[in-house]
Amino acid sequence: MSGEIVLYDYWRSSAAYRVRIALNLKGLAYRSVPIDLACGEQSGADYTARNPQGLIPALEIDGHLLTQSLAIIDYLDATRAQPSIVSSDPLARSRDIARALVIAADIHPVQNLRVMNRLKSQFGAVHGDAVAWNRHWIAQGFAALEADAPEDGLFGGRAPSLADICLVPQMANARRFETPLGAFPRLVRIDTALRALPAFVAAAPDAVRPA
Repeated sequence: MSGEIVLYDYWRSSAAYRVRIALNLKGLAYRSVPIDLACGEQSGADYTARNPQGLIPALEIDGHLLTQSLAIIDYLDATRAQPSIVSSDPLARSRDIARALVIAADIHPVQNLRVMNRLKSQFGAVHGDAVAWNRHWIAQGFAALEADAPEDGLFGGRAPSLADICLVPQMANARRFETPLGAFPRLVRIDTALRALPAFVAAAPDAVRPA
């Protein structure tokens, strides 16, 4: 397969962070096109012509424009088999996807920037209210993941899985909102191990933040 891979990206987007990790794990070179969420560029005509939902990330690959981070990672795993991200074993695959969805479907959406802005504009929430809201949903989701986390190794065992890819960006959000993490020692251990891996280091927000 040939052709340039283009990622429509925002340095602090946890969904884009997931895709950066997956691209790096697969050893795929890509060009990043920053879309500034803080300035509302995702709602501009140029971007919504590509992605009508106006969300980050989007990925141009193999002549296609893909959206939604987990769907993008699934495509990468299906078309670039090694290293595998999601197990071919049906039970292991189901459990890994379920863990990933705790983050991608339950925790992350309710702390998204557009949700925060809606809380402020419609309900008069101030910054402190929004931070407390985020901490609540992060802690609730992390409690479930902590109970399901392995005592040793990663969620994927020896190699990162989809759940691991989702965990690291969400842990970054937790630290950003100063969420107490003392109740989640297994998650902290897994996150620390993952953030030492080159693919995760290169995908980190500080590594891709525009100068």
